Parts: sequence; C-alpha cells; structure tokens
Amino acid sequence: MLDVRRFRTEPEAVRAGLVRRGEDPSTVDEVVALDAESRRVSAQRDAVRAEVRALSNEVGSLFREERNEEAAELQEQSRLLGAEEKGLDARVDELAAELRHRLLRIPNLPADDAPDGGGEADNVVVRVEQYDPDAYDEHQRVPHWDTAEQLGLLDVERAVKLSGSMFVMYRGAGAALVRALCQLAIDRNVDLYEEVRPPTLVRTDTMVATGHLPKFVDEAYHMERDDLWAVPTAEVPLTSLGRDEILDEAALPRRFVAHTSCFRREAGSAGKDTRGLLRVHEFDKVELLAYCMPEQAPDLHAEILARAEGTIRDLGLAYRILDLCAGDLGASAARTFDIEVYAPGADRWLEVSSVSWFSDYQARRANLRYRPAAGKGTEVLHTLNGSALAVPRVWAAIVECYRRPDGRIDVPELLRPYLRGLEVLG
Repeated sequence: MLDVRRFRTEPEAVRAGLVRRGEDPSTVDEVVALDAESRRVSAQRDAVRAEVRALSNEVGSLFREERNEEAAELQEQSRLLGAEEKGLDARVDELAAELRHRLLRIPNLPADDAPDGGGEADNVVVRVEQYDPDAYDEHQRVPHWDTAEQLGLLDVERAVKLSGSMFVMYRGAGAALVRALCQLAIDRNVDLYEEVRPPTLVRTDTMVATGHLPKFVDEAYHMERDDLWAVPTAEVPLTSLGRDEILDEAALPRRFVAHTSCFRREAGSAGKDTRGLLRVHEFDKVELLAYCMPEQAPDLHAEILARAEGTIRDLGLAYRILDLCAGDLGASAARTFDIEVYAPGADRWLEVSSVSWFSDYQARRANLRYRPAAGKGTEVLHTLNGSALAVPRVWAAIVECYRRPDGRIDVPELLRPYLRGLEVLG
C-alpha cells in the first residue's frame, strides 16, 4: 500500500497519480482527514497517559509521606483519567483500522514513465518479434481446441463432468507437454533464481500482502472452513517468504522461481473467451519474483522481462511486448510489460506473461524490509515479478503454430528433450 506520509507531504502528487489510473482522487482527502484525526487523538491519548503516570508517581510520594487523604483524591483523579485514556486508546485503534482499510483499497501510483491512457486500447506496442501475418498456412488456422480434442491431447468434456465449466484436462502427450513447458521454464532460470515449491493454500494476510485481497476477493477461491485461499499465482506465497523479516543489504537482490497450480474464478468473464484454453479456472505457471533495493529495481525489471521473452522466442513463437498504460495497470503495479504470443488458429494475440515492478507497494503490506550497510534503521524493499511461463496460452499457441497439414503437431526443438525425444504429437 502507499506510504501514508505521502498523503501528508505530497497530496497533489498522489491525487495526480490516481487520476492517471482513472481512480477517484477524493480518496486522498479522506485519507488525509483520517490520518490527521488519528494523530490528533493519539497525541491526546499520550498526553492523558503522561498525566496518569505523573499522578501515579505523586500518589506514591504522598502515601510515603502518610498524606493519605491527598493521595486518595489524586487516586480518584488518576482513575478518571485512566478511563479517559482507555477510551482514547480504543478510538486510536478504531481510526488506525479505518485508515488501513482505506489504504488497502487504494491502488499503487503509476511510474512516471508508464504511458498515459485509460485502458487496454492505449497500451503501447514496444516491438513485435518473429511475426509475419502472411506466413501462416490454412492448416495452422485451426483453433487449438479442435486440434487438441481430435488428437486426444485435451479432454474438456470430461473435465467439465469432473469439475464444471472452464476447467480442462490434458491427456497423453498433451499432459506431457504441460509438464515439459514447466520444467523448461524452471531449468532456464535456476542458474540465478532459487527454486521454491510453496504451499498452494495460503492465509488471508498472505493474499493481502500482494494486493489480491481485498480488491479481488470475487476472483479468488476461498476454503471457508480453514480460512485458506487457493493461490492465483506463485507471486502470492513468494512475496510473503520474507514477511516481517529484515534482510541485510548484502543479501539483495533475492530471486525466486516457483511452479504452482494457479486458481482464478474469472468471475467477470462469464461467456467471454471460454473456448479451449483461453480462460480457465486452474492452470500451471512458473513464476519469477525478486526482492531488491529501489536502485536495483530497473535492472531487475529488465532482467525478468528478458528471461520471460527469451523462452517464448526460443520456442519459435511470434510475440509482441506491450508497455501497459496507467489505466490498464494491475492495482499493485507501478509499471508493467506484457508479453503476448500470436495464435493463428484463434487469430488473436494472447497474453502469456506480465512483468511488473511494484515499487514498495507490496512490501509495505507484507512488512518486507532490509537493513542498509551504511546508516541506521531499516528501509522498505521493492518487489518485482513476472511469469517465466504460463502454460495454457503457450500450449495453445504451440498446438496452432506447429500444426502439420495432416493435423498432427510438430514438437518445438527446445522441448524435445523434455518429451523423451518425441518429435510429433498425435
């Protein structure tokens, strides 16, 4: 979340950032007022508390001097002030809870160099790679859901029978292709990123730390009996690995890579893009995440993007890089680059990775801090993340792009060692 001190010292900058996002800037005035009232009541409580302490000391002195009647009078004053202090303390807690409630619902401010714009149509295409619209033959223009069903690689009908709509089941070589893609993404990143296999179910405060709660509660799967949430991305548990801890500057940056299943309700997408693998409730993804000092963030952002892009490039897929405008950024992000692959069968660009810098927004929610080598105290970390590889849409693009005239699928050279040398699917 945003540092409340920014609302005190630079309210106009915060207001301008929210306007760039298309958010109501009046929330700035609400936070400023709440913060001022919280500090006023806190100061009043502290003053009463100090008076109670002074009276207590004086009462003790009077009793030692056997001036019991005077001591009793002061004791009564102290008792009344103690009750007032208790009431003020409760009010301080109420105001602090209300202030946090407001702050948790305010998105991050866009980076100065994030493009202006109100939505998806205003995103900037940075570059397009390996794409020639005239290079695709008719046999590649078949949607992956048709090809995969015919070859027995995908079984949507039985998945729906088992789990309901927008769930899919991979079978045979189709399932092996999922595993191969995940292992490929891990192998390409463990040279620098520590592999982690985090829990798939997490506590509420773990979801709050990344900004997935409370804003996206309708998109998440909640196990009410145990108050646990199914992770929508490995970003969630990885961000909280260092929660409430203090890292040494020498240990930074910290890099992690993790493969998990991911769960999303896609509650706002009913009837939209529900064919095949375009939008599903459960999918596999390999995630990259880093903690760093602010000055390390630009290089890490570029590094994560380059790693995600490199895998897509080496799979031989056409792709493009988008610089997301302020109005299309995720709530926690300050700057995001998306990678989209071209799927000729669906005739669409499909997002396969979002590479984001969150500034100190998530770290404040998670209480992620580091101790500078020079200077006193601690500082708030910055966090970054990106999908090294999200399976469904990459899988779909491979099935469409590598489809042969006879309907079978050529296996990209990069994946053959992960499929026991298999060169053709189907």
